Amino acid sequence: METVKSPVGTREAELRQWGLRLDKLLEKGDAAGTGPRLDYRQRLDDLKVKYDAAEAKLAALKAAGSDKWETFKVSIEEAWSELATAFTRVAN
Repeated sequence: METVKSPVGTREAELRQWGLRLDKLLEKGDAAGTGPRLDYRQRLDDLKVKYDAAEAKLAALKAAGSDKWETFKVSIEEAWSELATAFTRVAN
């Protein structure tokens, strides 16, 4: 059984990096022109929702404690996958 410290620490570091990228993308979205700006902004809004969901799931895991890692593992991995996909959509 995995311990919670390693996965949580890894996920926290990844989430911080994604947060920095998201902030930069939001700044870029604000600077975009009006035509492409709407579609880009919609993708950024979706990305922000996915980021917030991943952050909430990680916070729930931290609050639950290490004995709940197996319970949270699948939902956190799904949230990370959705967040990665959202980042990819913004980049395209």
